[in-house]
Amino acid sequence: MLKRVLTLMTILSVFCAPTVFARTVVNGIDANYPPFAYVDKNGNPAGFDVDAMNWIAEEMGFEVEHKPMEWSTIVQSVVARKIDTVMSGMTITDERKKQVNFSIPYWTVENVFVVREDSDLTAEQIMASKGRVGYQAGTSDGKWLAEANEKEGWGLELRQYDSAPQIVTEIINGRIIAGGMNMSPAQDAIDKKKPVKIAGTFGIREDFGVAMRYEEKELEKLINDGLRKLMADPYWEELKAKHIKDKK
Repeated sequence: MLKRVLTLMTILSVFCAPTVFARTVVNGIDANYPPFAYVDKNGNPAGFDVDAMNWIAEEMGFEVEHKPMEWSTIVQSVVARKIDTVMSGMTITDERKKQVNFSIPYWTVENVFVVREDSDLTAEQIMASKGRVGYQAGTSDGKWLAEANEKEGWGLELRQYDSAPQIVTEIINGRIIAGGMNMSPAQDAIDKKKPVKIAGTFGIREDFGVAMRYEEKELEKLINDGLRKLMADPYWEELKAKHIKDKK
């Protein structure tokens, strides 16, 4: 009888034990996309998404390593198994979903034009200006601008850059009349007292999600469950207060 009880307890302990993910998750990030992800002055990954993923990893019982990557090829890096996830302000698009799976959405953003503080340009005037406009390579907002520029015949001279802060610098120095980017990095530049402002919006509102491979079903469940727990936890509001001014 005792042997049967012990055997039953062993079986129950196996089925009731918490799931432990067997490996370290390598999360790819943009090295210069504040406030969501960047490398700080000490060389450490930082930002809203970095802190959020760290919380999820601790809560769900796995290790995470953040790896700065070239943004224009970061999706291909997931497919090639160089990294496991991208939680770094990545918008969920149909084109990206052809290559990678996405978590539930955790943030919604608008796309905006940024101009110099002393500029009177509106979004409509920018689109009709035939001037030089910058965007970050590999972004959905940049893709929208390029496609709309051709389809609508705006005649903009579009220039690609590696990061939103680089675009801001180009605007301040007068090398481009405006830059297209998500609202959060634009607001981050304004909060840092850069002499720029938002001229208006363009495109559509988009959702951020965590990218991963379709076959990673266990990881997908861990990330989605972790996101739901995080967004219901008081720490979610702490993260927004710490990193983001245009809170959604």
